[in-house]
Amino acid sequence: MLPRFVGRLGIADAVTIANATLGFVAIVVAFVDIELAARLILLAAIADGLDGLLARRYGGTEAGPYLDSLADVASFSVAPAVLAFVVVTDGLGIGFEAVTAELLVVTAICALFVAMAVTRLGLYTAYDTTGSYTEGVQTTLAATIIGAAILAGDPAGIPVLILAVTAAFTYLMVSPIRYPDLLARDAAIMGVVHALAILVPTAAGRTFPYALLTLGIAYMTLSPWLYWRPEPRRTETDLHGNA
Repeated sequence: MLPRFVGRLGIADAVTIANATLGFVAIVVAFVDIELAARLILLAAIADGLDGLLARRYGGTEAGPYLDSLADVASFSVAPAVLAFVVVTDGLGIGFEAVTAELLVVTAICALFVAMAVTRLGLYTAYDTTGSYTEGVQTTLAATIIGAAILAGDPAGIPVLILAVTAAFTYLMVSPIRYPDLLARDAAIMGVVHALAILVPTAAGRTFPYALLTLGIAYMTLSPWLYWRPEPRRTETDLHGNA
């Protein structure tokens, strides 16, 4: 007897499921190798963009949008929160021998990140899958900025910055700010930089993680006012224009 998903899911769905798997692996690896975990989250973001391209090329399924949001919970909600938690607790020397105020604060901020990311993903699936924009910073973008920031510098030296960025995203992801979908050309450019940040993160003085971080921050801060595309959004989204 074949599993019930046989004949119901497509190639785009398989990539979406791979995205979720990468998120889990990133969580496990975060306790051993911070930079590898960050690269896995960035790889999951590429998979998140690829499933949209495949859905447009070969057609999506009814389960696709739900699988996409579920996968994003693993890769761009729980995984970056765990990554931030490990970076901050290791960097600040916060131990687990006792429950301290510092440990509670870090745990609360990372837990709130997960809560707001899941909230945003639910709102996105219910309200934002049509049109040319989405409200609030995309969870993929939030995870990408956190991952790129870790790759761009010494994780032991940036715990306060990572904690502050994580805290900021807890509001930005559920804010009413409208973010437009990227044009295919711009998504391709960011995708190339994204891939290079994963493949050669330390090349030329960590140029590619810095470039990815710069592009992500530029889109997050400027695109609601300076970048707009009037075309309707399709059923799946570009590399950083999704939930």
